[in-house]
Amino acid sequence: MTKHFIDFDNLSFEVLQDIINRAIILKKDHNEGVINNSLKNKTLAMIFDKSSTRTRVSFEAGMTQLGGHALFLSNNDIQLGRGEPITDSAIVISSMVDAVMLRISSHEDIIEFSKYSNKPVINALSDLSHPCQILADLMTYQEQRGSINGKKVVWIGDGNNVCQTYMQAAEIFGFELTIASPKGYEPNQSFVESYQNNINYCNSSMDACEVADLVVTDVWTSMGKESEQKQRESAFKGYQVNQKMMSVANSDALFMHCLPAHRGEEVSADVIDGKQSVVWDEAANRLHAQKALLLYLIEA
Repeated sequence: MTKHFIDFDNLSFEVLQDIINRAIILKKDHNEGVINNSLKNKTLAMIFDKSSTRTRVSFEAGMTQLGGHALFLSNNDIQLGRGEPITDSAIVISSMVDAVMLRISSHEDIIEFSKYSNKPVINALSDLSHPCQILADLMTYQEQRGSINGKKVVWIGDGNNVCQTYMQAAEIFGFELTIASPKGYEPNQSFVESYQNNINYCNSSMDACEVADLVVTDVWTSMGKESEQKQRESAFKGYQVNQKMMSVANSDALFMHCLPAHRGEEVSADVIDGKQSVVWDEAANRLHAQKALLLYLIEA
């Protein structure tokens, strides 16, 4: 059976933990100049329907570092869902490559593509989830503080795709997740109903951050929702992660943000650029976490 990585809970704790452990080893090997050609002559198709920085660079560089090749396909390059049905594109593309990565808006389209692909499909971001980001986040926490099991993770702000993937990860990795979102910007109700264990909701972002081990946020206005900017700025007042908020977290608490960040909006400059911030390690770890994921999915 073809292995896919579409939702974070597609894989067991044991498999996810093995991927993270391998990512840490791959990072060490890369930094020491070890050459790894495990994916020599393998090709990853990368399908995008919107622009990206970290996702494209990390997957493309990752395939290169593993001896393989990444093929970038934008809306202008293929006819996914326009001139050709998704099912037909999945059959054709998967017959020519060794894995397919999709960073597209519709989660349902990724699921549909996977049903007709005979090669592994990776969700590199959809409207509902962002599993590759959480792999990198968990890897970063493990490097910095050890096991996240039993720790308190706090999500501040929009209950978006990254937040919803944290909800999936909370039960698998055994951490407590507290979510503080403005009214009307909570996680999707289907996620609230499906992922209840280890999750708390809090009206006050300050209260939520008390004794936190990790504080995470994201932009107030995600790509595609720019028309809501003013409305969101008003709704998210009081949800900026700042030093006052971090001061009620544990003294060794970390701060994460998937980037891009808007200093002065969802996070203050002194937090994201401060000593508790690990956003640069977190971003760099996308490369190594995804290399480990690619090896798990593609290697025989």
